[in-house]
Order: sequence, then C-alpha cells, then structure tokens
Amino acid sequence: MNVEIPEGEIEISAIRAQGAGGQNVNKVSNAVHLRFDVNASSLPEDLKAKLLALKDARISRDGIVVIKAQRYRSLEKNRADAIGRLKDLVMDASRVRKARQPTRPTRASKEKRLVAKGKRSEVKSSRGKVLDP
Repeated sequence: MNVEIPEGEIEISAIRAQGAGGQNVNKVSNAVHLRFDVNASSLPEDLKAKLLALKDARISRDGIVVIKAQRYRSLEKNRADAIGRLKDLVMDASRVRKARQPTRPTRASKEKRLVAKGKRSEVKSSRGKVLDP
C-alpha cells in the first residue's frame, strides 16, 4: 500500500541536538522535532485506526506522532530522516499481517520432551544426600 503524506500535515521544528558536538551543538539547531496529527490527517480511516492501535511510544494518547531526529549534523539530513521514519511507521501500520495457523506438537516431539524430562529428573535426584545402609 503506497500512502502519501502531504507536507502541510507534518509540523517540523528545528531544535538543539543533545550530546557531544563541541561548541557547534550550543550554537546551531540541527535536530528536528516532527509532529504529525493522525486524527486530523488525510489518511484513510482504517489506516488511522491501525496507526492509533500501534503500541508505539512515539504515538501519544491524543493521536499525535512525535519523532525526534538528531542522528546527523545537518538539519536537512535530520529532516529527511524524520520524514522517512514517519513513512516507515505508516507503512508498518498499513501492512496486512498473516494470521497464525494453530499447530499441535507431534507424538514424537511429546515423547522426546518426556524422555528429556526423565533424564533431567534423574540427574537432579542423583544430587541428593547419600544414605548409608
């Protein structure tokens, strides 16, 4: 599913990056703070529901996706990185997952497990105190 997110729905602000970087980190705002309101977006309703249902720390209770990008030293690269991560998040939500087919263990695997349990039990029981007859 190819989903296009209009630039007008993405709010990007430049912030100061954290961490090492010398004096440059104190002078220049190179990190990017991206905010995307899922509820107010033009995404299809079913995709909005899937996005909001994701258990992702970047999605707030109000349905706002917040992404902080500070991987690169350039503002443009961080901006592209944040937009790419948002697109990845939306694509992940749009992917249809295959339902798991329930299976049952085979008789051989059950027997193998019981034999292994028996051996382990024997090893553990042999560690007990030795009684003199």
